[in-house]
Amino acid sequence: MTRSPPRARAYAPDPDAPGHVCDMPGCNEAGAYRAPKSRAQLREYWWFCLEHVRAYNAKWDFYKGMTPGQIEQELRADLSWQRPSWPLGRLGAAAWEDALTHDPLLAAAEFGKRGRKTARPDTPSDLKEPLATLGLAWPTTLTEVKARYKELAKRHHPDANGGDRGAEERLKTINLAYATLRSRLVDGAPHAASA
Repeated sequence: MTRSPPRARAYAPDPDAPGHVCDMPGCNEAGAYRAPKSRAQLREYWWFCLEHVRAYNAKWDFYKGMTPGQIEQELRADLSWQRPSWPLGRLGAAAWEDALTHDPLLAAAEFGKRGRKTARPDTPSDLKEPLATLGLAWPTTLTEVKARYKELAKRHHPDANGGDRGAEERLKTINLAYATLRSRLVDGAPHAASA
């Protein structure tokens, strides 16, 4: 059985110690333990002997001299590792268009902005409404239609919306649009409507 190497004890001297005497005036012991100089200088250290680093740590108060509001602010900044943060939705809300946020079926025909597909003039007239209902543009494939249908059916299913009647009506509309598109698309390619 192999033993793991022993861990250094918490009070073991720092291996990065510079090898000079304790910074406490009048002490001639080796300064093998580091302690931050102040709250503003956390990466600059005093080097003390074991006795003096223990005394320094016992008196150390990171929040000394701060008001309760400053302490609260510091604690909140620590929650995000001192990185800037903001409430969800505040910065991204401007990027959303009103038509998209109030249109659960993405039925707006003209998406144009933000890289979405736009309606084309060669779109068959009987497929414009079903394509708009599913949020697709012509030409499309049966694979795209099926994937979009599954996504919308899961989102608007009444069971997923607590039995909401509005969700049930939206799902009926989605089902009709899917049936229309499925009948026109065969093996992933559009075909002419039967006369």
